[in-house]
Amino acid sequence: MKNNPAAIVEYTRGNSVESTHEIDMVVADSAGKVISTYGDADIHIYPRSSIKSLQALPLVESGAADAFGFEDKHLALACSSHNGQPMHVAAATKMLHKAGLDGSCLECGAQLPKFPEDQEQLTLKGIKVQPIHNNCSGKHAGFLAFAKHTGLETKGYIGFDHPVQREIAGVLESITDAKHGEDNYGIDGCSIPTFKIPIKNLTVAYAKFGVGQDASRTRSKAMIRLRDACMAHPEMVAGDNRACTQLMQTLGNRAFVKIGAEGVYTMSLPELGLGVGMKSRDGSFRAVEVAVSQLACDLLALDEQKLEEMKPLTNPVLKNWNGIEVGSARLA
Repeated sequence: MKNNPAAIVEYTRGNSVESTHEIDMVVADSAGKVISTYGDADIHIYPRSSIKSLQALPLVESGAADAFGFEDKHLALACSSHNGQPMHVAAATKMLHKAGLDGSCLECGAQLPKFPEDQEQLTLKGIKVQPIHNNCSGKHAGFLAFAKHTGLETKGYIGFDHPVQREIAGVLESITDAKHGEDNYGIDGCSIPTFKIPIKNLTVAYAKFGVGQDASRTRSKAMIRLRDACMAHPEMVAGDNRACTQLMQTLGNRAFVKIGAEGVYTMSLPELGLGVGMKSRDGSFRAVEVAVSQLACDLLALDEQKLEEMKPLTNPVLKNWNGIEVGSARLA
């Protein structure tokens, strides 16, 4: 195993480095072997939204996804942190309707869509921003569908002690081999529990997820199904102008990637049997997106054409309001 200092992403202006971001980063295989470490592999982090595809496993394992006729795009949305674009809102609404529910059942909180043009459309149509526009509405629609299919109370499904969250915590604990209890949880942005675990454990979990490796055959198949749904519909996982979507669109079925709040990223590389977990120490999104993109290039040994296609992500150009190039970013 290679132990290295924390990875550094640099932002330049002119001929000088203007800002630096330190990133703890781990690469591991599905057997639990750590291949390389940058920074602290044992640091405990909240995975936040980077772990959504594991939180979606009960939806598939229970048979709820099939019972309600969810398509692959709906499964991808269940793993998403989406932009609240019309395609996302429509798909989340469809998921709820298929389960005999509606947007009033969502307990994730109202959030404006990401893009001003979508916000403007709500205003023009006299539509009040609602939980269905929340970036986590697809995940929550999945939680509700699981509850409905298994006969659980849907109200209060976000609570720490609710059977839905207890089921999800059990799944996460099993796959990450890390405790998910009252002494290591906080409340996520969408109001569900989020658990602080070692970044190394998160990394191994995503190596397993990428190849569908679990003692349970049902869970192994569910992992592959969710992985493939996300790679087939990366537009549902995030949306326009988002690194998660752009990475999977560029790399095809070679990588599954997912960002989480406060600069967390997970990545599965199925053909290599590897997982990646990383967190920017200052919580920077912009830095961790550069780091995960460059690491994907390095691990997958991309050819020159693909490397060129990846440049907007690995070496983004910074421009001012006049469109003048003023600097760039890179993994140092």
